[in-house]
Amino acid sequence: MKTALFVLLDQYADWEGAYLLSLLNQRDDWQIKTASNLPQVESIGGLQTMIDFKISEIDREFELLVLIGGNSWNIHSPELYRIIEKQLIHGLPLAAICGAVDYLANHGFLEGYRHTGNDRFLWQDYPNYQTPENFYERQAVSDRNLVTANGTAALEFTECTLQLIGDSLIQSKKEVDLYRLGYYGYREKYGNPFVQ
Repeated sequence: MKTALFVLLDQYADWEGAYLLSLLNQRDDWQIKTASNLPQVESIGGLQTMIDFKISEIDREFELLVLIGGNSWNIHSPELYRIIEKQLIHGLPLAAICGAVDYLANHGFLEGYRHTGNDRFLWQDYPNYQTPENFYERQAVSDRNLVTANGTAALEFTECTLQLIGDSLIQSKKEVDLYRLGYYGYREKYGNPFVQ
């Protein structure tokens, strides 16, 4: 069983990971786990979420590490830093969206990767962000084992992350198109998704 670890800090942006969470959780070969610096966090939308792992307890890499944005990514946590560093050093899939990408930029994790985020001007005072020429004004960008996205890119983030873990371009697009096109648009393009 593969594990997708979602890092959810207090005041996390619940909409940013909703599609990816639901699509992965319905697969037989994936399980969802959560991590944070607190035992329970509240989303921007008011959801109370019980956390599976405290960040300080994590001592291994995961088949997918997902960093969901929100209002608390100014966090100072050596343990979180090490988790991200190990994931990237070992070339394992990591997907970050919105404020989590700001954290990556601030800590030098975007160096050497093509990437995007909310806007690069937000990072102009980050001494560890040295390659603004690698910033692309796109909703989501995938480069090797890293997906980055801005906070309005939940669908693109999901599609790129599914490709990152091995889905084909066609399959990932089809899964996300149900939400992008809506039921009737999807039915016209692919057929009825609820008829086997």
